[in-house]
Amino acid sequence: MKNGGNFIVMVLVGIVALAFIFGGLFASRNLKKTDKAITKENAAETLEKYVKHIEPAEGTPVKGAVEYSGSDHTYQELPDLKDDSIVVRETTGRFAEIFASSEKTGDGKNGFLREMAEEFNAAGIAVDGEKVSIRLRTVSSGQQVDYVASGKYVPDAISPSNDLFVKMAEDKGAQLSYISNSVVENYAGLVMKKKTMGDLKELYGAADVKAAAQAVSDGKMSVGYTNPFSSAAGFNFLVTLLDSYDTGNITSDKAVAAFRAFQKNIPFVAMTTGQMVDAAKNGSFDMFVSEYQSYKSDGNLSKNYVFVPYGFPHNNPLVYVKGGKGQGAQKVLEAFSDYMGKNGKSLAKQDGFNEKPEGYQALTADYSGSELVDAQALYKENKDSKPVACIFVTDVSGSMDGEPIQMLKNSLSNAIQYINKENHIGLISYSDDVTIELPLAQFDMNQQSYFKGTVDRLSATGGTATFDGVCVAMKMLSDYMKKNPDIKPMIFVLSDGETNAGYRLEDISPIMKGLKIPVYTICYNGDFDAMEKLAAINEGVSINADTDDVVYQLKQLFNANM
Repeated sequence: MKNGGNFIVMVLVGIVALAFIFGGLFASRNLKKTDKAITKENAAETLEKYVKHIEPAEGTPVKGAVEYSGSDHTYQELPDLKDDSIVVRETTGRFAEIFASSEKTGDGKNGFLREMAEEFNAAGIAVDGEKVSIRLRTVSSGQQVDYVASGKYVPDAISPSNDLFVKMAEDKGAQLSYISNSVVENYAGLVMKKKTMGDLKELYGAADVKAAAQAVSDGKMSVGYTNPFSSAAGFNFLVTLLDSYDTGNITSDKAVAAFRAFQKNIPFVAMTTGQMVDAAKNGSFDMFVSEYQSYKSDGNLSKNYVFVPYGFPHNNPLVYVKGGKGQGAQKVLEAFSDYMGKNGKSLAKQDGFNEKPEGYQALTADYSGSELVDAQALYKENKDSKPVACIFVTDVSGSMDGEPIQMLKNSLSNAIQYINKENHIGLISYSDDVTIELPLAQFDMNQQSYFKGTVDRLSATGGTATFDGVCVAMKMLSDYMKKNPDIKPMIFVLSDGETNAGYRLEDISPIMKGLKIPVYTICYNGDFDAMEKLAAINEGVSINADTDDVVYQLKQLFNANM
């Protein structure tokens, strides 16, 4: 074809190529496959055959310079805010901008603050004789702290899920003052089946966080909780858990020792409540954290599960931030708060807020912002009672050329500072073929240097054999675990998701189910659905990464799991 060829033949070749790409007809290596789960032993045998057919190449690791500045990179990692984070736009020249958590800014029963802002903007409210309005953005509680503390983007107000995040923002230098102590009332809790509650009471005399933690430490039950760096329910759980070990002293040696024992039996920390609910439905957890409003709004949960409240109330304050862009924003926020107080009670009740769950007893300890920040640091340093062994599987196919491959390299280079040094890291690249670029080894300074140098030289060309890369990663981890049985395996796939060579997802999913190795996927401007399906097999996380926020998203993911 390079010399011109026949036009008809070219068309036929193109049709065949499209059929392979879009019809999922790419090579299956002619091995027997099944979509059903198989045993761990059978999975290992099948994987052995697959990898023999793949014949991965061995790369030559090279060293690179790693920056050990120890500085806070929060400003650089935070994404530039885009218009799609605005859920309500201002309608006047004078307005106040609010960052609020998703349970108040979404659709349906999660849209209280959004609906209130829309009503307020339509009402033509005036302050000092001038009509005013609200701009509302969806920003997670933890990310609100990062924005105002770093100064990357300062809104006129924040509305996190609870006061814990306000205290941390103040500890990091933000100048804040309350407009309202509570926009709506909500509560965190453990969602569990009635049998789980009964078993806790029978075994430990109570069904609360302390009893649940002991059951997990004893290996009798499992609990799922969300990332305490971004999730209010997850962070509230962490603080409540530490307080149950040593009341009033959440960072003591006693609390740390008990927390490490607890973490031994935690399979993973979910990034979202939705991911956790899916994992619970698959039988991964006996109980998991949620919020009462979400629990009541989900008919399946409220019908089949019970809610056991814990910790600090989720009071959803509205807090003015000094240094925002709005002129006279504080008065606008006060007018908005008054409007909600007079007109929002019915909507709040309809959406499931302002109802205290049965048996709730608030945590009474008054922790400072610095103590709460220290609790997050304690989590990061002690969550891995078992070292993690992680393979990064990187897509270097032609479709990743340009900005995607550059963002992939930037993401991995930046990730070095967030991976605990006790963990074990390796790197695979793939296009048409698979190359083991960096064998697994402890992530000490030497391995970090090899990781950085190997990442720097990645370049994009060729086809996309994503699932071949995953097979080789699973084989590497399985072999490594024979010599290091106490490690926790994990795979990260960084790709655009456009697989067009090698094995298919249905070929490898039974192996993944049998080996139970979680796969986390980061999709760069491509087929997110395919990457989401891959991650969902063993309750991994899938990030739909645009070129602005992938660095920050990976930081959060590594803080939670590595």
